[in-house]
Order: sequence, then C-alpha cells, then structure tokens
Amino acid sequence: MNDEDLRDCFAMFALNGILSCNYDVGEEPAVLAYRYADEMLKARNAEPEQEVGIVAAKPRRKKSA
Repeated sequence: MNDEDLRDCFAMFALNGILSCNYDVGEEPAVLAYRYADEMLKARNAEPEQEVGIVAAKPRRKKSA
C-alpha cells in the first residue's frame, strides 16, 4: 500500500469518526478528515521517542539450558 492509498484509508476512518460525533466541526468534514489523515501520516513516519524511566527497562529472560 502506497502513502496515497494509506492517506485515503486514514481519511476514511477519520471521516467516519467526524460524522459519528453529530456536532458542527466548523468546516467541510471531508477537508477536516484529510487534515487528520495528513497528521496521522506524519505521526506514522516520525522517529520514535527514546524511552526513559521504568518503561525503558527491558525484562530479563533466563537462558534456556
């Protein structure tokens, strides 16, 4: 799946959420859905943040004998 197809897929799901809210979003719902889709693509392609604190601790596994 290329980025354009993924963008359309993200926009489809965003539009579904926008329309299910039943309130005025202040602009054309399809335009807002593609804005959300663009933000999802940015988040998907972003570098992951470095984990710190307790979540950075990796569980130790016993070596099998």
